[in-house]
Amino acid sequence: MSLTIQDLERLQEKLQESDLDYQLELQDGNIVVMEPSDIESSEIGAEFIRLLGNWVKPHRLGRVFDSSGGFIMSNTDLRALDVSFVSALRLRKTVRDFAKLVPDLVVEIKSKSDRIRPLEEKIQLFLTLGARVGRLIDPDQLTCTVYRPSSESVVLADEDKLTIPELFPGWEISISQLWPPVFE
Repeated sequence: MSLTIQDLERLQEKLQESDLDYQLELQDGNIVVMEPSDIESSEIGAEFIRLLGNWVKPHRLGRVFDSSGGFIMSNTDLRALDVSFVSALRLRKTVRDFAKLVPDLVVEIKSKSDRIRPLEEKIQLFLTLGARVGRLIDPDQLTCTVYRPSSESVVLADEDKLTIPELFPGWEISISQLWPPVFE
């Protein structure tokens, strides 16, 4: 039985009525319950959003979303990413619903329970459906892998500079800026 976004929305309503709050995705007609992230991955996501948002907002380039933002894809999946960006030209006004588009930038952050292959496959799916750039941040290896639709992936680490000139001209950060500080 293949489920629809309407089925997922009905399930979410029933769960909310019972004071249950789960993040759900619809993948190939199946509902997938997403588990919470570990706090290190969450902090990395928050920092990436802050660093990116501090550039995007004053330059009015578009909208940055966290892991709660759902996107309805052309294959009818409803998916969420750890961090995503949609250009101002493609989303002039935020809607109070799931976005019916593929983000320009897709970012996944490996949590302690994630396996790399499914994250890579998710990024590749978004790229196939129209995303312009993908990033996979791996706190275990202290790396950020860059994916583009028409080129090989590139692994960045340490003081390598992360740039996304096709979306954010002039913006750059060192990969090391993503990692949580150690307070002594």
